[in-house]
Amino acid sequence: MSRIGKKPVEVLEGVTVDVNGQDVKAKGAKGELSIRVHDDVSVKMEDGKVVFAPRSASLTAKKLYPTMRTLVHNIVVGVKDGYEKNLEIQGVGLRAQMQGNTIVMQLGFSHEVRYDVPQGVTVAVEDQTKISVKGIDKQLVGEVAAKIRGFKKPEPYKGKGIRYVGEYVMRKEGKKK
Repeated sequence: MSRIGKKPVEVLEGVTVDVNGQDVKAKGAKGELSIRVHDDVSVKMEDGKVVFAPRSASLTAKKLYPTMRTLVHNIVVGVKDGYEKNLEIQGVGLRAQMQGNTIVMQLGFSHEVRYDVPQGVTVAVEDQTKISVKGIDKQLVGEVAAKIRGFKKPEPYKGKGIRYVGEYVMRKEGKKK
């Protein structure tokens, strides 16, 4: 049995969770999110906690119920606190700026890279080299941050590019004479 799946999801203070069949809705200070739990997983409220269990002894149900528990936990934490990913740009001449709802980045290409920020995520650029991605949906925040990082991943020789704050880039030795 899964150790993660056995733990019930604690409903945090200031968050209301509504379980209606296979639909779970969480409403908090930052907003509202909902998720549809897979049919092989049973979900119910007990003592102010959301409890998950596999409906059958099938391998699929045993694999899915901890995943569904984690997804519901993510929406409960998201509507209360939100999520944030921070990126930094390293390299001479590499920079970013916001123009309305679009990030415009000069990344050493012959053209500037433009990225339209999707609905539900806010992006802030501080001093042209630090990018902050915030939102209540953990999956969407991570996806947007990965997409921005994917425009110019850090290269292994000089470390230039866009990286997560605190990310270690394995460096390679250059050519020898």
